[in-house]
Amino acid sequence: MATIEEILQVEAIETDIYRGPAFPSLFQRTFGGQVAGQALMSATRTVSDEYAVHSLHGYFLRPGNPDKPAVFLVDRIRDGRSFATRRVTGVQDGEAIFMMSASFHVTGDVGIEHQDRMPPVPSPDELQDRVDELPEEARAIFREWHQFDLRMVPHDKLAKSSYFAAQQRVWFRHRGRLPDDQVFHVGTLAYMSDMTLLGSSRVPHPDTEIKQAASLDHAMWFMRPFRADEWLLYDQTSPSAAAGRALTQGRIFDLQGRMVAAVTQEGLSRVSRDTSADPTARTDR
Repeated sequence: MATIEEILQVEAIETDIYRGPAFPSLFQRTFGGQVAGQALMSATRTVSDEYAVHSLHGYFLRPGNPDKPAVFLVDRIRDGRSFATRRVTGVQDGEAIFMMSASFHVTGDVGIEHQDRMPPVPSPDELQDRVDELPEEARAIFREWHQFDLRMVPHDKLAKSSYFAAQQRVWFRHRGRLPDDQVFHVGTLAYMSDMTLLGSSRVPHPDTEIKQAASLDHAMWFMRPFRADEWLLYDQTSPSAAAGRALTQGRIFDLQGRMVAAVTQEGLSRVSRDTSADPTARTDR
C-alpha cells in the first residue's frame, strides 16, 4: 500500500498541469479522498506561500480507475490581495472525473473569533483499535487505510442530541510522523475527510442493505492550523437522506478542543429496486 506522502506527491508535467500517481487498491473505483487530496495539492502548487487554502468544493463526476493516474488541470481564476481562487479538473482517459473550486486566503488576517465546543467523548487512548472485530468487508476497507489509526466511539458512549437524526464520532490520525509543512497536513486531512463520513447516514438503518454508495460532492472549510499525525475527532451527523441520496456533515476538532475544519458531503445511498422491467434503467450515477 502507498504512503500518504506518495499519494499526495503530484508531478508537474506542464504549466498548471499535474499528474497524480496511481497505486494498487482494494477499491473498485479510486478513493474519493485520494482524488480530492491530489486536486488540492495541484491547486496549492499554483499559489504563493503567503496564501493558505480555507475552503474547497468538489464534485465527483465519474468513478475513477484506481489503476490509472489522473491528470489535474488548474485554472487560475483570480489572484487578489487577500484571496486567490483556483478551479481544478481531474481527468482520466479524456473524461472529467472530478471538479473542484478552491479558495485561498492570505495568512495573518484578523477578525472576530468563536467556535462550538467539542462534544464530550472518551479519549482515543480509552478506545481500542477494534478493526479485527469488524466484518470481513469492513476489515478490507480499513486495510486500505492501514497507515491511519481510526477508532470509532461506541454508540453507548456518545453524548447524543434528540434533534439529530444520525450521529457518529471517530478519532483518527496518521500513524507515522508527517512533514511539518501545513500544506501537507491540509492535503492529508482532505484525504482523510472522506473516510467513514458517508457511513454516518447508515446509523439509523443498521438492517438496511445499501446496494450503491458513493460520494457525489464534498466541501471543506479549514479554520485553524493542525497536525494530521495527531489525534483529531470527527464529529459526524447525517441530517437527511431521501431519493437515494444522503447528506452528511462533520466537524473536526483537535485534542485541545479547537475546531480545525468542517465538512459537508452528499453521497449515493441507493437500496435495491427491480429494474428488470425498465430497459433504460441506468446502473451508473
